Amino acid sequence: MADAAARAEQQVARVRDDPAGRYALAREFYRQATGPRRRYGRAELSFLRWSLARGVLAPETSDPPGSAWWRTVNERLLRDKAEAHLLCAGGAGPPSAPSVERWADFIRAPSPRRWYRAHNASIVAGYLGHEDLAAAECQVERFMMNVALLRVLFTHAMLAEPRLALGRLAPLGPLMADPRHRNVRLFLDLGRSFPPEYPVAAPVEETVLDEHALARVLDYGLIAPRLTGLYEFSAASLDQPRLTDLLDDGVPAYAWPRADRSIWYVGNTGRHLRAVARASGTRLLWEPSPVSSARRRGRR
Repeated sequence: MADAAARAEQQVARVRDDPAGRYALAREFYRQATGPRRRYGRAELSFLRWSLARGVLAPETSDPPGSAWWRTVNERLLRDKAEAHLLCAGGAGPPSAPSVERWADFIRAPSPRRWYRAHNASIVAGYLGHEDLAAAECQVERFMMNVALLRVLFTHAMLAEPRLALGRLAPLGPLMADPRHRNVRLFLDLGRSFPPEYPVAAPVEETVLDEHALARVLDYGLIAPRLTGLYEFSAASLDQPRLTDLLDDGVPAYAWPRADRSIWYVGNTGRHLRAVARASGTRLLWEPSPVSSARRRGRR
């Protein structure tokens, strides 16, 4: 009989070109559990529904085709969970990756911290293993990839290291970041931040400036001033030292050339961002881009 890793690969292969099947497999991991594990799928499944609606998980043969990068990162998460479930049910063979071990730890004793360590271990492994696929995507899509990563790292830190993530607002962290509660969708649901279609037709500057005000408060007022510490915390927590390479002097740099780093400053404007940063005990570190000022003048 095939070992757990091979059987997990077979499960994922069966739904590779079936977006609805991918969702069913992801949901089954939680629903088939009889204990507290059932409550942990809220944020992950919400993000997956957004991905399905955008079309990024559609087969390459679709018109339009899906995204090779999003599909591959999603497969890593599905495969790791499936293998861990099989191993905990008595499947043969050793874990094929450290991320599988983290999911097995979560299955044996579910907790918010173990869920974040398992989920983020799979996601970060997917990012680090497929930067070549990311580089083939358009600029706005690569911007969204970086935002998705920094958001999930930040949310983990809100629960595990709330002082690092929120400063003076630290007491709010564990409650707001608990993956069993609806609150976590405020941080991990990119549907509030970016267009619902794939590929995105609008320029990246316009996409950033059209972000929901609450999303920009989160990204620029709370997260951006703390990115270096957040990535260092996650690199240590997940035993992935290469994760810190995905920042360039405090600016997100996954599949992102240094020549384009000024785009990250576009949304860093507004008194409300400064007020939120001060309330949490920090200050804005990035300068606002002239693009935002020019756009405001054009609207007058």
